Amino acid sequence: MPEMRTRPPLDELRRIYAETETIAVVGASPDTTKRAQVVPAYLQDQGYRIIPVNPGRDEIFGEKAYPSLLDIPGQVDVVEVFRPAEETPAIAANAVEIGAKVLWLQLGIISEEAATIAAEGGLTVVMDHCMGAMHAKLGLGPGPDH
Repeated sequence: MPEMRTRPPLDELRRIYAETETIAVVGASPDTTKRAQVVPAYLQDQGYRIIPVNPGRDEIFGEKAYPSLLDIPGQVDVVEVFRPAEETPAIAANAVEIGAKVLWLQLGIISEEAATIAAEGGLTVVMDHCMGAMHAKLGLGPGPDH
């Protein structure tokens, strides 16, 4: 089996950041000790609109939280996922349904099934990379651990 590609080339990643306004964060957390809080909070500080997706919360990052991607009104550019890999195929299907442009699975999350669903739906796929750390690696900001 060929090695799964986990991210697009750096120039395409730069384009993703440049063209992104809204990031829906599936699994967003209010817990400041969790990456699902630290990374989206950093991206919000960098000027992106963060829409938390967490059925157990009404608000995170000062934004209304939604129970699922399908409940979000308006356009979502990137779906950033902080959930276990086994949950990602359904999340990928929802990302396609809402017309997102990118499915981004956080560091440590890999799902060939989710990647296939998203890619077949026209989305760019990034897996097993931190969206905050990649932002810093590209020289776009200080990074979430600054």
